[in-house]
Amino acid sequence: MSKSRDLLGLSVSRETMDRLEVFSDVLVKWNPKINLVSRRSLEDLWVRHIVDSVQVFKTAPAKCKSWVDIGSGGGFPGVIAAIVAADESPETQFTLIESDQRKSAFLRNAARECDVPLKVISKRIEQVEPQNADVLSARALADLSDLMLFAEQHLAHDGVALFPKGENWKKEVDKSKSEWRFDVDPVKSLTESNAVILKIRGIVRV
Repeated sequence: MSKSRDLLGLSVSRETMDRLEVFSDVLVKWNPKINLVSRRSLEDLWVRHIVDSVQVFKTAPAKCKSWVDIGSGGGFPGVIAAIVAADESPETQFTLIESDQRKSAFLRNAARECDVPLKVISKRIEQVEPQNADVLSARALADLSDLMLFAEQHLAHDGVALFPKGENWKKEVDKSKSEWRFDVDPVKSLTESNAVILKIRGIVRV
């Protein structure tokens, strides 16, 4: 039976909530071994990490075929998005790219425990063959300018990149515009007042 959790107005099924609870338990179990999230943020795991990742999924286009999450680390937003998609968009195929072998092992274990299908590639992002993803996501991975390089490599030409960013997101966007042309829709975050999810399309080098 699911515990009562506040998803800040985001609606998910009971099955999805059950899987999120399983994921939470798995992460808490693994975290002392490989430090997936900081001890301090673990105290606020649901809002700071899980709900923050659920909202990334909710921002994505409906019924996308392929979703690639880069630098997946502790499974945010990749595993969480796959958990929500298992009920809401089961046709979406998820690929997580994570170079750290121990974190990759965690991601595979979490997927098994939560009974969600996904593929984990244990390589550096730039060493992976182009993925041609409909959706490309990354959370707390790199500056937007660097993320654009990964998007150029792995995002389909008509795909959308979803990059959660903090209060300095405008500076990152302005800096990136010196090297890239793109359309950006900053979607206000539910979990942090000055944060957004950058929804980016049409990425082209200047």
